[in-house]
Formats: sequence, C-alpha cells, structure tokens
Amino acid sequence: MDALDRKILTELQLDGRLTVTELAARVRLSVSPCHRRLRDLEREGAIRGYRAVVDPAAIGLHFEAVVFATLRWEGRDTVTAFEEAVTAIPHVIQAQRLFGEPDYLLRVATTDLAAYQQLYDQQLAQLPGVQRLTSTLVMKSVVQDRPLPEQPSRG
Repeated sequence: MDALDRKILTELQLDGRLTVTELAARVRLSVSPCHRRLRDLEREGAIRGYRAVVDPAAIGLHFEAVVFATLRWEGRDTVTAFEEAVTAIPHVIQAQRLFGEPDYLLRVATTDLAAYQQLYDQQLAQLPGVQRLTSTLVMKSVVQDRPLPEQPSRG
C-alpha cells in the first residue's frame, strides 16, 4: 500500500458516498487508475464495506453504557459461548476482548435507563460465564466514528 492508496482510504473515510470521479479529483488521479486502486483496496480487504453512520438519538437511542465483563475461566468453550451470546444482542453495538481484567468491553445503546436496566437484568447478567459486570454510563461522546489516522508508508 502506497501513499496514494492511503489518501484514497482517508478520503473515503471522510465521505463514503464519493463517486469515483470525485474521489479521483480529491486524490489528484485520473478516473481509471483511481477506480482500479479502489477495486484492489476492496478485493484486498483494506475496505471492508460501506455504510451510513446513523445518529443514535435520531432513532430513539438516547442512552449509552460501557459495560466491563469479567468471565469465570472454565475453558475455551466459555469464551466461545460468551462471544456468541453477546453477538446475538442487538443493543450491544460494540464488543471488544481485552488483555487482562476485565475480559471484555461492551458498548450498549438503549432508549433510556429503564430499558438498560431491563436489558442488563434479562440478557447481560445472564451471559454465559459471567463472573462480574461493571457498568459506566456515558455522559457525552467526545470523539466518535473518527477516521483512522493516515500512516506514513514504510520504505
């Protein structure tokens, strides 16, 4: 991946709806080579997909919590069961496995505190292998959906 590919990725992160013509103009490249590079980036997996970034409040999700989960270690099956169960909960909008304790960080979005409590009691607390859950309520998002930083090419 060279500097031009990185510039293409940066521009697409800022506006994923750019046409190839607009993208080519922004990265100072003619349309055909830009289109080839774009297809290569998609084929190689550098671009995993395109989507709209939706404001949670616009669809009634006004409440967010960060949940730290610590598991009882009962073997590899515990991790698999936990991850499969977390994946099945639509209100978990992000889940990351961590080194050390806690084992997982979950971002959860709901309509309000009452909906979160119900989700917590009925689903989160029932997740396989959970030893402890700790919730922190999000007061305000300061940085969100930021494009990845452009890395200089190594050469």
